[in-house]
Amino acid sequence: MSLSRAPRGLLLTAGALAAALALTACSGDANGKSGGGGNTNFVTNTGGIDTVAKGERKAPNELAGPTLDGERLDVADLKGKVVVLNVWGSWCGPCRAEAKHFTKAAKDLTPKGVEFVGINTRDPNKQPALAFEKDFGVPYPSLYDPAGELVLNGFPKGTLNPQAIPSTVVLDRDGKIAARSLTALNEEQLRKMIDPLLAEK
Repeated sequence: MSLSRAPRGLLLTAGALAAALALTACSGDANGKSGGGGNTNFVTNTGGIDTVAKGERKAPNELAGPTLDGERLDVADLKGKVVVLNVWGSWCGPCRAEAKHFTKAAKDLTPKGVEFVGINTRDPNKQPALAFEKDFGVPYPSLYDPAGELVLNGFPKGTLNPQAIPSTVVLDRDGKIAARSLTALNEEQLRKMIDPLLAEK
């Protein structure tokens, strides 16, 4: 479908996403106080981590597509593991600051049943993003989402959706959205999101 023939609503939605991401890109808000609108049933902790009680969680929409390496990845195939989704861009300073922490955590936690998946967004070509991964030794794949379509469409309204760059969303073993942070994280903060989900029965 050509852009000129795209439905007006789709164009407006894409424009709204671009505006929202522009407003929140590389935010350094350590408080992370935000809401998903409506009756969301989630709690914002003072550390900027939002969580959802186990019985209230929802699954994301489809999060699938090509990775930066050209492979196809579908997050739904990772059900049964705790999945850490990190929205990032190579141009984003806070993303660079947190990258070493994610790399270390991924190496430590993957053997314990945690999968890490990046969502690279707003990089119009792959080369800077691939260089970023090489520089930081990122050991996990990243979905390539230059237009932000996965970020916009992958998370149902009223859930803990990524609203900034960087954002981190963690899925429980049932593949449901359990925790979110809208700020750059160090390893300790990241583990505070993951450890309770690993401990769930």
